[in-house]
Amino acid sequence: MNLNGLINMVLRRLTHRATDYGINKGADYLARRGKKTADMTDLERQQAAKSSKGTRDMVKRARQAARITRRMR
Repeated sequence: MNLNGLINMVLRRLTHRATDYGINKGADYLARRGKKTADMTDLERQQAAKSSKGTRDMVKRARQAARITRRMR
């Protein structure tokens, strides 16, 4: 493998990690409805945790489906 391929591989990996981080942060923000955790009641925190986990699971399933459809081509 040449140097250009190695650099592309590293950059692609970093880009994927940054995208995953952004998606997770956005899902958490939406689950909290923009509130800070300090301003939330216990019930709101529990609902936000459930909603955030559900969103992450949904994103995981969407990625798996995308991988499967790419393999089918």
